[in-house]
Amino acid sequence: MNALAATSRNFRNAARILGLDAKIEKSLLIPFREIKVECTIPKDDGTLVSYVGFRVQHDNARGPMKGGIRYHPEVDPDEVNALAQLMTWKTAVADIPYGGAKGGIGCTPRELSKSELERLTRVFTQKIHDLIGIHTDVPAPDMGTNAQTMAWILDEYSKFHGHSPAVVTGKPIDLGGSLGREAATGRGVVFGTEALLAEHGKSVKGLTFIIQGFGNVGSWAARLLHERGGKVIAVSDITGAVTNPNGLDIPELVKHKEDTGSLLNFSGGDNMDPNDLLIQECDVLIPSALGGVLNRENASSVRAKFIVEAANHPTDPEADEILSKKGVIILPDIYANAGGVTVSYFEWVQNIQGFMWEEEKVNNELQRYMTRAFHNIKNMCKTHDCNLRMGAFTLGVNRVARATLLRGWEA
Repeated sequence: MNALAATSRNFRNAARILGLDAKIEKSLLIPFREIKVECTIPKDDGTLVSYVGFRVQHDNARGPMKGGIRYHPEVDPDEVNALAQLMTWKTAVADIPYGGAKGGIGCTPRELSKSELERLTRVFTQKIHDLIGIHTDVPAPDMGTNAQTMAWILDEYSKFHGHSPAVVTGKPIDLGGSLGREAATGRGVVFGTEALLAEHGKSVKGLTFIIQGFGNVGSWAARLLHERGGKVIAVSDITGAVTNPNGLDIPELVKHKEDTGSLLNFSGGDNMDPNDLLIQECDVLIPSALGGVLNRENASSVRAKFIVEAANHPTDPEADEILSKKGVIILPDIYANAGGVTVSYFEWVQNIQGFMWEEEKVNNELQRYMTRAFHNIKNMCKTHDCNLRMGAFTLGVNRVARATLLRGWEA
């Protein structure tokens, strides 16, 4: 099932549990605005090439719309729509004053030179500059984009609107980025995991963890779990997978990957088939790579007690049902990976105030937001007698529906 269908299905289930009016349910699903632009740039060899850019602005009932911009060959309106909708519920679950948006350009970033990427980013910004803004829609990095991409957007936007550091988040520190932003999603995953384990009388120390995906989110989660005494017994990424039943030395593994560009042939562990990773026995499985990796084919073989969804939509709805029947507890993506957007909110606040925070304050505030959101989800689970995924969706959807009605919505 694709991300849009799965997100819409979860939304409809939540709307039914909440007893939402059919008209408001329909209006909450329909995006506020969908933007499609042609971005034509000269390549370094002088030839002209055109790329299609998208920005879907889903909902602004609770505040400016917020969401990443991805550069990826498979960017299409359906995917961008699903991710924009997911951001609406995610920001509401974290209780930060934003709505949801998402954007992207259909391109392969590694095939473009730095100057070509800069030209593409600036043209895209020129096409959408009057539709984004500090109090309208605040982009951030996503797959295939980074702090440098945000710096170009900020610079191009400021040519039209004056110095506006709060128009994007995930910027370089030198241009008003927040300390702690780089590790924020991984750190939020760990805070969410700690809250979940505490609920079951456990702590990170001594438990076994498997992490699929060793990019920004997975590697930071691994580092922080390792620091807290957790045993990370297997990790994988696009280069392969490595395992050690006694626990991998994560700082050494991070260094090995930086030196060699691969996880394979690490002296502190054994290579393994990445396809076996998800079905290894462990206490906590953390998928932090692509969507749809847990599906009806492999769900019945999963031997983890807890699954923490660091990636967006890693569990198909069919797998969800199989895992629930097995008693596996799933911490859903719209809560588990909300650390990134939460610290993006802190960055935006710092930019608007023109007053920057120490990293310790950023991390302490993130922990407070993640812990509070977990308890709010648990309260919804008790009220509606549902699992954590529906607890999170009912919490988010209810907040957006309430804000919409309070503004004086009529159909």
